[in-house]
Amino acid sequence: MSSAAPMMHRHFLNKEESFMYDREVNFPMEDTRNEARIEFTEKAVQNLSSRRCEIIKLSKSSAVISILTQFQLPQNFYLDIPSARIPLIGCLLKRVHANNIIEARFLRLLSDRDLNRIFVYSTHPSHRNRTLDIYR
Repeated sequence: MSSAAPMMHRHFLNKEESFMYDREVNFPMEDTRNEARIEFTEKAVQNLSSRRCEIIKLSKSSAVISILTQFQLPQNFYLDIPSARIPLIGCLLKRVHANNIIEARFLRLLSDRDLNRIFVYSTHPSHRNRTLDIYR
């Protein structure tokens, strides 16, 4: 008799899969430079904290954010872009880099209208000629 543990075979039930994070297409990131604010709760629900940041790359489903100082960021937070008047985009922390840059994934896709509004208020040179369509 063999006392070895049974070998795990590849089976479709062995892996949990979520549509949003595993099968969703990766949208192309575009360089931008927008002032933003990260809002999150500290110590359960007692304290709502807010930190300034800058969005340096953006797509419909994710963003690369530069934070000014290093702080403990939770897995879930809100991103607020006041210049484009886009409040409270739910985000999930993907990766934290050593040079105060974080990668975040949005909990919902940004619409083309919101993306255009963000790029209009961007200070990046590639978005200099963008205009805001007030009829949409």
